[in-house]
Amino acid sequence: MRLCTTRMTAPRTWTVELRPQPHGTLLVCAHCSKPEPLPGRAARSEALAHLARHARCSLLPEHLRTCQCHERGCRWHPRSRGCAGPLLLVLSRELGGRQWRLADACAACAASMKEACVVPDTALTVRRHSHPDRASRRPGRTTAGQERELVRNMLSYLAASLPASVSAPARLLALQCALRSDPLGHTDVPAGLTRGMALGCIAALRQELQAARWLRPTADDAWDRAARLTDPLSGLPGAKARSQAADWALRVARGRSLIGMTAGTRLTALVLLAHTRPHSNDSAADAHHVARMCGASLPQLIEEVRRLAEHQLLAAWVLDAVTDDLSWKLPDLPHAPRRP
Repeated sequence: MRLCTTRMTAPRTWTVELRPQPHGTLLVCAHCSKPEPLPGRAARSEALAHLARHARCSLLPEHLRTCQCHERGCRWHPRSRGCAGPLLLVLSRELGGRQWRLADACAACAASMKEACVVPDTALTVRRHSHPDRASRRPGRTTAGQERELVRNMLSYLAASLPASVSAPARLLALQCALRSDPLGHTDVPAGLTRGMALGCIAALRQELQAARWLRPTADDAWDRAARLTDPLSGLPGAKARSQAADWALRVARGRSLIGMTAGTRLTALVLLAHTRPHSNDSAADAHHVARMCGASLPQLIEEVRRLAEHQLLAAWVLDAVTDDLSWKLPDLPHAPRRP
């Protein structure tokens, strides 16, 4: 008798396509038999919500998840050195936004994909019931690396979910709204906090995010504090982890050494610091990816990096003309948050 050694496959790839029709937009899903008509304005949000429903119905523990890109011969990105790093949930945009894909991929494959971002851990993940004694021994705060990772992943996700025309002040506000939101997308940013961010007219920035169909008030003309995110994939795990990452980003963006600088310069400094490893002052990243996080073109990013270097917030930086990798070295970081 021969034992069956075939590995059980666990596909975690979902793809939807938005097909314009004379009477509206049609959502075509590879896993659903019947296309779904969508209203034109809500087509993108409905597509992401459809992907989120598939992911929630296909929960798997981490040891059963595999890199779906590797399972398909790594055809979603240029040639790389192979799979490496932890498994992530990656959202990809193709065909100019007419096709969206949500899939598991390793960190190496995710970094090689174009027009893709990491979806922060949300209610889509499997929540394990831990022992009370084990939970009581958990530290009360996240580490500096975890805070940077949460902010970096959310900045990457906002780069894909927000239009390129959204301004830097609106992106800084969107970052705080997303980090302080609950799993259902409700967010409540206090007025004192928004005033301390020194972004200008907050009502105008909220209107800008509403025009981008990313945020909407909870009631008619109620823009004072509460709002709801229209994106169903923007939640983060745990209220404490969200608030700590939001506080870290807030302290960096309004640090002493950045006082008087524009929101674009502060956002660039935040993106660079989020990509820098803790206890290390040098790092590197794809310049085009960094520019998308900042909502800027590559020349605009270089101008902001030069401005940071002129104010001695960067000890050195270089842009590789062949690989388009931006490398930088930070001096002492007086604007970085100090842990108690």
